[in-house]
Amino acid sequence: MECPFCKAGSEVVLYEDELIRILIDSYPASRGHLLVVPRRHVESWEKLSNEEKTALIRGMELAMEKLKEALKPDGFNVGMNLGKAAGQTVPHLHLHVIPRYAGDCAHPRGGVRKAVLDMEDENLSMKERWEKNRLREEEIAMLREAFRF
Repeated sequence: MECPFCKAGSEVVLYEDELIRILIDSYPASRGHLLVVPRRHVESWEKLSNEEKTALIRGMELAMEKLKEALKPDGFNVGMNLGKAAGQTVPHLHLHVIPRYAGDCAHPRGGVRKAVLDMEDENLSMKERWEKNRLREEEIAMLREAFRF
């Protein structure tokens, strides 16, 4: 499989430096769902350098800051699926930054704890759901503007 994060097109890259990239998620769980990925192809946390680990956290903070500026979410879910058993489907480590909006789901309580429920991810199985969560061109433009320094 060709790695979609190593070969990410410019249409999904919002930010990059020598260690990380911030990408728009192709199957967004919510409007503005971003991924922070190491530039180097690394599959597991243990294989990251300390510098890359620090850069991922810095990228998470930057993504949250710019999402607050551009889309005004009410909260965030942040997390990683580390290993196939944890739901990792792309074998390139990535950190999800998922903006949350008041009323965006009926039962927000539990947040990331719901990851271990024995249920199919409706966001991936219901194409219309992730299509609905995709950013409009004007929202992408606002985010791109927010990421300009």
